[in-house]
Amino acid sequence: MANTKSAEKAARQSEKHRARNVALRSRARSGLRKATAAIGTGDKSAATAAHREATSLVDALASKGKIHRNKAARHKSRLAARIKNMK
Repeated sequence: MANTKSAEKAARQSEKHRARNVALRSRARSGLRKATAAIGTGDKSAATAAHREATSLVDALASKGKIHRNKAARHKSRLAARIKNMK
């Protein structure tokens, strides 16, 4: 338990930040799953739309510093490559 007022405030803030970070990461992961599922269906237009949405979510996380920018780039690149290879 926190011993000082500032430590108590920091603990309260960290709870809020953690909840927000979990929600943002969850949204991004859901977007990536939807894009992967759209690629699996074979519908290129749906996959492209899902990729656009997932890219937006991943970029938001990277710009806020919640994930590393290289990780965001890796996710986007792999999805784009899978869409490009669709027939």
